[in-house]
Amino acid sequence: MAAETHDRGDDGAEDSLAEKRVQVGFYHLTRTSLDEALPALLGKTLDARERAVVRCSDDAMVAHLDKVLWACRSPIWLPHGCAATGKAERQPIWLTAESDVPNQAQFLFRINGAGDDVMTSFVRVFDLFDGRDEHMVEQARVRWRAMKKAGCLMTYWKQEARGWRRAG
Repeated sequence: MAAETHDRGDDGAEDSLAEKRVQVGFYHLTRTSLDEALPALLGKTLDARERAVVRCSDDAMVAHLDKVLWACRSPIWLPHGCAATGKAERQPIWLTAESDVPNQAQFLFRINGAGDDVMTSFVRVFDLFDGRDEHMVEQARVRWRAMKKAGCLMTYWKQEARGWRRAG
């Protein structure tokens, strides 16, 4: 990846996101649902020996994804937890509607832009959004511009007939 420069503010200090060089990938869901796409991405995260936090918009989404991850068949097993199951520090994947990161995760999965907290504690951010919902697409564009302006390393992933293609 080519080196990039960052603009400095009037005081000479770089934005904290830029200093850390957070990698942000936008995943535009057009072919499959979140229930199908998320398990595959989380499986790759575990294969890379990383931990993840999945940030949901509300507790209902947390409960839904908890069931989805237990029922998915590929990958065969996605160990995870949420407030209802506890033992957060032992969970490689933590589902939450809060800004907590009790499992020391370096990867954040934002579902439809959930949470507007500072992301500097993460190395990678996966922003998954429903491409069939124009409102979600517009909100993703706003998030993209804000994170790009903050100096994040940005990538855009578009679904293909099989898998993802980097498009930006």
